[in-house]
Amino acid sequence: MSKTKKAVDDLRQNNGVELDLVDKGISSILDVPGLVSLKHLTRITMSHNKITEVPASIADLTNLEILNLFNNCIEELPVSLSTMPKLKILNLGMNRINFLPRGFGAFPALEVLDLTYNNLTDSSLPGNFFCLKTLRALYLGDNDFENLPADIGKLGNLQILVLRENDLVALPKEIGELSRLKELHIQSNRLSVLPPELGNLDLVGVKQVFKAENNPWVPPIQDQLQLGVSHVFDYIRTDTYKFLYGRHIASNALPPPKTVDKSKKISRKQTSVHHH
Repeated sequence: MSKTKKAVDDLRQNNGVELDLVDKGISSILDVPGLVSLKHLTRITMSHNKITEVPASIADLTNLEILNLFNNCIEELPVSLSTMPKLKILNLGMNRINFLPRGFGAFPALEVLDLTYNNLTDSSLPGNFFCLKTLRALYLGDNDFENLPADIGKLGNLQILVLRENDLVALPKEIGELSRLKELHIQSNRLSVLPPELGNLDLVGVKQVFKAENNPWVPPIQDQLQLGVSHVFDYIRTDTYKFLYGRHIASNALPPPKTVDKSKKISRKQTSVHHH
């Protein structure tokens, strides 16, 4: 841990505000000497380590704006995390998170939340998750969602929503309420139809992104998708499609089967905790 201590000592001497400890073999954030006393820190980057949990005392770092814990072995998060007053960017991608703690939606300033490649399911999100009104980007790719709560429509500032590589069998119509959305990534799921309300959004153009390939789409959507994104959006706005969609929903057909075996995901490996 000598390199880690040096990094912290240097920060103290220079009144630095950014702590960079990437790929240092760190297994506990509390092993970083005096970390939670560095009250002036605005950014911590500890990606590519072996961290298994986030201590509740991290919330003492009240000036922190960016916390990057990408690619660790984190299974649990403290409830205190969401009290951090200035946290804008939280990257928890490539970890082993099965659920988010209660109250998680209480972050007052969070703009970017990256939960890519974890083990999140329909029951992983606490009741207040969609109170994250400040959120501009939500990355939920490579998880295990089958349905998205209707409350997704409450994230009124959302510009980027990534849901690729999940098990989604349907999208809620409330997605059409995300009027600021510029990017929607829904490729590699189990989707066969799109809610007509999606037609309320403007996802066609050079600055917009709509990715939907690798889903078991009904033939008319598949055909339009091959012609281009603008064709898909023109089509789902038609009465013909609204009729087809209504009929599809009424038929109550079984969702398409799962095609990807996710039991081999790295995020599924249980970490054995040894206390000495």
